[in-house]
Amino acid sequence: MTDYQPLLLELGTEELPPKSLHALSEALGTHLVKGLSEAGLSSKDCVPQLYATPRRLAVLVPDVAVSQADRIVERRGPAVAAAFDADGNATQAALGFARSNKVDVEALERISTDKGEWLAFRSEQKGQPAAELIPAIVSDALRKLPIPKRMRWADLDAEFVRPVHWLIILHGNEVIPSRLLSVDASNTTHGHRFHHPGSLQIDKPADYVFTLEHAGHVIADYELRRERVWEQVTALGAEQGGKAVIDNDLLNEVTALVEWPVALQGRFDPDYLEVPPEALISAMQGHQKYFPVVDNGGSMLPRFIFVSNIESSNPDNVISGNERVLNARFSDARFYWDSDRKTPLDQHIEQLKTVVFHNKLGSVYERMQRVRALCLYIAKHTGADTTMAERAASLAKADLLTGMVYEFPDLQGIMGRYYALHQNEEPDVAEAIREQYLPRHAGDALPATKIGQALSIADKIDTLVGIFSIGEIPTGDKDPFALRRASLGVLRIMIEDFVDLDLRKLLGQATSLYDLDEDRSDEIARQVFDYMLDRLNAYYAERGYSSQQFNSVLQRKPTRPVDFDARLAAVAAFAELPEAEALAAANKRISNILRKSGEAVSAPVDTGLLTLDAEQALHARIESLSAEVEPMFLRGDYTNALTRLAALRPEVDRFFDDVMVMDEDIRLRNNRLALLDRLSTLFLRAADLSQLQ
Repeated sequence: MTDYQPLLLELGTEELPPKSLHALSEALGTHLVKGLSEAGLSSKDCVPQLYATPRRLAVLVPDVAVSQADRIVERRGPAVAAAFDADGNATQAALGFARSNKVDVEALERISTDKGEWLAFRSEQKGQPAAELIPAIVSDALRKLPIPKRMRWADLDAEFVRPVHWLIILHGNEVIPSRLLSVDASNTTHGHRFHHPGSLQIDKPADYVFTLEHAGHVIADYELRRERVWEQVTALGAEQGGKAVIDNDLLNEVTALVEWPVALQGRFDPDYLEVPPEALISAMQGHQKYFPVVDNGGSMLPRFIFVSNIESSNPDNVISGNERVLNARFSDARFYWDSDRKTPLDQHIEQLKTVVFHNKLGSVYERMQRVRALCLYIAKHTGADTTMAERAASLAKADLLTGMVYEFPDLQGIMGRYYALHQNEEPDVAEAIREQYLPRHAGDALPATKIGQALSIADKIDTLVGIFSIGEIPTGDKDPFALRRASLGVLRIMIEDFVDLDLRKLLGQATSLYDLDEDRSDEIARQVFDYMLDRLNAYYAERGYSSQQFNSVLQRKPTRPVDFDARLAAVAAFAELPEAEALAAANKRISNILRKSGEAVSAPVDTGLLTLDAEQALHARIESLSAEVEPMFLRGDYTNALTRLAALRPEVDRFFDDVMVMDEDIRLRNNRLALLDRLSTLFLRAADLSQLQ
């Protein structure tokens, strides 16, 4: 019986990139378990325990075999018919197969399969010890980690995301001898850089977490550490009668920056609250990794919470040091706030000519002009105020020249809104300047104003068309201009805010604003359109639609996203009907018949050639329902239209039971093909239901 022992892998490093820590930990666990499973040392369903701190990546795999199990290897040889002649003597094929296995022909076995009887040789293969296999498995797992750029250190050949200082590979209570990344494996780890800089011995994997926490001042479990950070920050916020604002990304980053979290609370000068809260929050979260505190009404309090990586004997000194740093940051923010308001946004527009958008696409000023023209086009088609739309587009990028946005780039649009309101612009104009960047990420809020919707769509469409026009199309995981996000942003606004625009025409309008010939302009518009439709697959999958339902609509390539959404909802509702499966199969059958026939079926159905009751009944039902559902299709009521068309099932079933479509009489054949084409076209008004098969 195979013996199993827990396996502990720990890699001790210099401080790892905090935003990558969790992903590196997950990837290491995944690749290690996969390698062990493929080597027959553990189950592929084995759940590893992952540990990650700023200075270490560790995985504990509960059950790893001490050795591979012995196994029987079966090698198939020639067919028996070819292995022996008519007299039963072994042929060269049988003799050669026996020699290759270093046995006599008599030692070979016969196995029967559905394809006949074959010679075979079975041998026992001894399993290798885990200690001989694990170093290579660990090395392979480390090589596969998602590290964009690996570094070297000292004069070593090793490469990793950060310099490596120690390595544990402990199987049971035995260290597996190996040398990886220029470090020899041992059972020695290191505690907290300040609280316990010395070494710690791990006698067995089960001791790892306890030893690090109680002797080394390190909470190795990332999720447990994250929970403690959240609990401490939340408690401190509540102590002062307020509430800590805990951004999830910041919480993850702070968790990745500390091994022994200690939350502390500081104060800042209340006068800084005159500065827009977004600027204060940006300084706290983005620059200092602090958590803001708000009152019950959501207004900022002159307090902040930070998480130290040390349990200081004099926390007041730690707090005062952080207060000094934050007050200096806030002083800069207040200076920019006061200074920027002295210059109207209009005066920055001309300066945009000096700011490069892309070296192949010109300046931000030129981009602003394209976006303005596109925004006006959208406003005219959506009923937005064109005067305010033009004004918002003109001012949209002006805040890029302000001191505040230069210092805090994540505030672009947000500060533009404040400055626009300060110079008495229309509220909708100011709001649109902020909303142009929405949605900023998956699940983010969408623009709420018509002008904001128009400006956001125009801004993203111009980026898509521009980047496609210079051939920098995203490939694989590389998307430096966030075109996937821009595509989904446009589609979400159109679908969820019900902005009913023809996307294909809009892209044609956008490409016309570039210096492209007509053919190239059409090609770019088509490429971007197809690219954007491809993005919808994941979007609708998250909303519970199947790939078959999505593809049934995609085949029709609706050019209006609102129309695409209505068709897909109709297909999903249709798929729930009892007639759906049979009619989907019928549509598939019709599609195959029409494709294989090669006959022209564009002619109308000749009722005089409908000789059988079944085809007459189908034709009559089609004409009756067609008159009923045509108005539904015209107003986009696809759900009711498909529901009514489901009533065709009895006539369709009877037709295929009673009628020979490919009749020898060419007139009857073509007429029946025309009838099927009429039926198919009716369903295709909504979607290609054959895709549901």
